[in-house]
Amino acid sequence: MFNSDSLSLPFFDESHRTLHTDVHAWSRANLPTRIHTGSVDQRCQELVSMLGEAGWLRYCVPKEYGGILPGLDSRSLCLLRQTLGYYDGLADFAFVLQGLGSGPISLFGSEHLKQKYLPHVATGKMLAAFALSEPQAGSDAAAMTTTATRTKDGYRINGVKTWISNAEIADFYVVFARTENDEVDGVTAFVVDADNPGLKVTDRFNLCAPHPIGTLTFTDCEIPVSQRLNDPGRGFKIALQNLDVFRASVGAAALGFAEAALDMGLERSASRKMFGGTLGDLQITQAAIGDMCTEVDAATLLVYRAAWERDILQQRTTRSAAMAKMYATEAAQRIIDRCVQLHGGLGVKVGHPLEMLYREIRALRIYEGATEVQQVVIARETIKAKAR
Repeated sequence: MFNSDSLSLPFFDESHRTLHTDVHAWSRANLPTRIHTGSVDQRCQELVSMLGEAGWLRYCVPKEYGGILPGLDSRSLCLLRQTLGYYDGLADFAFVLQGLGSGPISLFGSEHLKQKYLPHVATGKMLAAFALSEPQAGSDAAAMTTTATRTKDGYRINGVKTWISNAEIADFYVVFARTENDEVDGVTAFVVDADNPGLKVTDRFNLCAPHPIGTLTFTDCEIPVSQRLNDPGRGFKIALQNLDVFRASVGAAALGFAEAALDMGLERSASRKMFGGTLGDLQITQAAIGDMCTEVDAATLLVYRAAWERDILQQRTTRSAAMAKMYATEAAQRIIDRCVQLHGGLGVKVGHPLEMLYREIRALRIYEGATEVQQVVIARETIKAKAR
């Protein structure tokens, strides 16, 4: 579990220490297993409701609209994701989609949009989603082809979005589309209600670690101007700033996964009898444990540095968040793989928590920018800074 010594670092204040204690106690009581059977849609809806009732979703919106804090606090979001991820990857997913899907409204929405959606996000009464990726525009979001054409009364959206988490169970989607005609050239963001007759969920598919995901098709989807987020042509700025907030939290979720695996690995090393002693007596096991502990600490520092820079220095964290996301997810993959190895055949038995972690961690190295994208972002930001 999260090393309590880390909470004494200057990244945190007393409210963060209290949050960690409280969410840990709640998770231990309410999230007994990371292995789920039955309908994944239903379980996600249940988890959002539970998180809303417990008050954790209030960290996803500003205080003025039902939240806990005046604005989005990256360190709190990271602590919540790290702890939820330790216990249940689907609970972490349910939590973050409320933040990721409503973040553009919190950061850039009109008063009308904030009042319409954010209080319901905070209570779990509405499920949010973020629709950026397309069949040919994932890592290269600039290649998107979905269009929003100006009409007399608003906009008409046409196109396809895919890899959209919460597809079919979301109540609204923040959608990015190219604006044309008399509008500023570029990408514009909109909030589209799920019951809009021009929006259909046209495909659902399964991932190795199941969660609700699918494809949205927009066919002459009419929306009023009031559903536009900020000014025309500012969609990429909205998307990137929203991702800057939540990208470090992907690293935090990976940390929670890694710590869960490491705890299982330590327990296995102490209890597994082997060669007249225990697995943990072997120097090769001790070397693996030493590496894993170091990687957890290094990832912790990178994640919370990025969160602290945003919260306290109030600066763009494109570079530091990319580093945090890249390192923490890659390290978690290595740690989980080593702990599966320590468990032998048991580690790949379907229904074992480590086998589930092995499947859960894989997607984190891809979503919100694959590792290779983060490498490019880090390099470009570093070169740009040197050129100043």
